[in-house]
Amino acid sequence: MEWLTENKIPIGKWAKGGVDWLIENAGFVFDWFSLVLESVIGALLWCLQAPHSLVVVVFTAALAWWIKRSWIFPAFVTGVLLLIVNQGYWEETTETLSLVIASAIVCMVVGVPLGVFAAHHPRVSAFLRPILDLMQTIPTFVYLIPALILFGLGMVPGLIATVIFALPAPIRLTELGVKSTPRPLIEAGISFGATPRQLLWKIELPYAFPNIMAGLTQTIMLSLSMVVIAALVGADGLGVPTLRALNTVNIAKGFEVGVVIVLIAIVLDRFLRNDEDNQPR
Repeated sequence: MEWLTENKIPIGKWAKGGVDWLIENAGFVFDWFSLVLESVIGALLWCLQAPHSLVVVVFTAALAWWIKRSWIFPAFVTGVLLLIVNQGYWEETTETLSLVIASAIVCMVVGVPLGVFAAHHPRVSAFLRPILDLMQTIPTFVYLIPALILFGLGMVPGLIATVIFALPAPIRLTELGVKSTPRPLIEAGISFGATPRQLLWKIELPYAFPNIMAGLTQTIMLSLSMVVIAALVGADGLGVPTLRALNTVNIAKGFEVGVVIVLIAIVLDRFLRNDEDNQPR
């Protein structure tokens, strides 16, 4: 068996060669892409940090009341945000939210069209399936290295790593929702002379909307789970104090940050959850 190990297939060298080729021939593309993503994150961060924290709390509570039409959820949101301010993690929380929102936007813009396309093309679906499995199972640190080389330190490589990890969720759930559209609905649309575009926008997407929203919720939850990983490549947010607590074995700080992350996840989940999701269609 020694001959098998001595004749090692140079997978790592091939990967390094591919990254080097991208740097030499497409470096300007990654620079432009990094600039665009930094602008998006910066704009989101400005919206969350420019106003006073209490102004953001009041606005978020008002938005919660407008969405749910109940005082219970706004009261909960207000209590959570005031607790975050009280614990001194407001700035880190806004940085994490900007990264999560930017990741969700990128994932949905890319994932929903891909999911629809895969639902209508079985060969594309079969081609994407192992790629999506790879994206969610390969260790995050493996693609953090080329992301760090191509985009440098900061929020952008953290965003790229988060998108790679979370993107399969909206693709798969959108594909599932479109494929689950009852055949009688499709046949009824065809019988009334609907075009493929009208079938998509008037029948398939409305029926798949709960699945698409579930994909958005899963994207946000997966993005929040990446905050510590993103901190390793220079991304600001709640991952930074988490790493500090880990390095110093600071139980108090680690528990505080963990509670803040969990509360943020609960608030975002309740914002996006439709109260009628569990009701029969």
